Amino acid sequence: MLVGLTYDLKADYLAMGYSEEDAAEFDSPATIEAIEEALQSHGFLTERVGALPSLASALLQGKRWDLVFNIAEGLHGFGRESQTPALLDYYGIPYVFSDPMTLGVCLHKGVTKHVVRDKGVPTADFAVVEDVEDAYAVNLPYPLFVKPVAEGTGIGVGAASKVRNQQELVAACEHVLARYNQPALVETFLSGRELTVGIVGTGRKARAIGALEVVFASTAESDAYGYVNKAEYLERMQYTLAEDAVGRYAAEVALDAWRALGCRDGGRVDVRLDAGGVPNFIEVNPLAGLHPVNSDLPILCYKVGMSYRQLIGEIMTSALERNGLGTLPIPMVKEAACAAEAGR
Repeated sequence: MLVGLTYDLKADYLAMGYSEEDAAEFDSPATIEAIEEALQSHGFLTERVGALPSLASALLQGKRWDLVFNIAEGLHGFGRESQTPALLDYYGIPYVFSDPMTLGVCLHKGVTKHVVRDKGVPTADFAVVEDVEDAYAVNLPYPLFVKPVAEGTGIGVGAASKVRNQQELVAACEHVLARYNQPALVETFLSGRELTVGIVGTGRKARAIGALEVVFASTAESDAYGYVNKAEYLERMQYTLAEDAVGRYAAEVALDAWRALGCRDGGRVDVRLDAGGVPNFIEVNPLAGLHPVNSDLPILCYKVGMSYRQLIGEIMTSALERNGLGTLPIPMVKEAACAAEAGR
């Protein structure tokens, strides 16, 4: 089975003049190499395709794949993560991870919270600020938390995100509106533990791998899991498995949100406890980072004893099953090698 790989390489965007922050969500060669190696170990043939322009060019030239492993983030607009799966849908080519509708909904954190709240999933009260006048009209108790409505990797989240009065709120919203050219999401600040839950599977068959608590070291920039803390996680953050009742409760909330949003195959859901100890949905990552060393989902997997290869295998199993493409095509020689490796 031939699997195409679609992705955005960070180096390509840096070469085009984008900043480190602008390109923060994009992938490194190490991520592509790790995914490709894991797929090949499961018996798949692989072909690197790259970003949306390369995909469009290949499709126009008649190229096709049995399945596409898509981690392309896109560049502009609320629909940027939807562009590659939408094009694949047009050509009738199945792909790994969520469809364009789910990716579009999940990128806009305000729309996401409307959906999960309507499904009864606990999430903090919020407002979407489209302009400065909206900021003055926010009627929520302080402290509040402000971040861009459609960024990932902690972009736009930092020490100034937690605001304690209207003056700080307006300033934080003005910064988001000007710097990121998009609305600001304003939420009731959640004062409890922060966890990220890894999930594999789709619909009723989705399951939580585990819950990873994000612990802020004394060197952390703030008590927000933002861009700086994520980029310098070795010095500023600690990660521990939450295997207690809180971790199990967080996993239930995360799975409810995952299913409500129609997410598929694998990803992460972030939750944070409120003052009453209830895990609240923060946001979902249906295209979670897959760097084999630095990304939260692989880190969580290692802590529960799941290898990177197993993670990719479970993601592929879900994608193959829901597309009616059978099971993992592990060739005998590979299977024997893997068994031998496991026995060492």
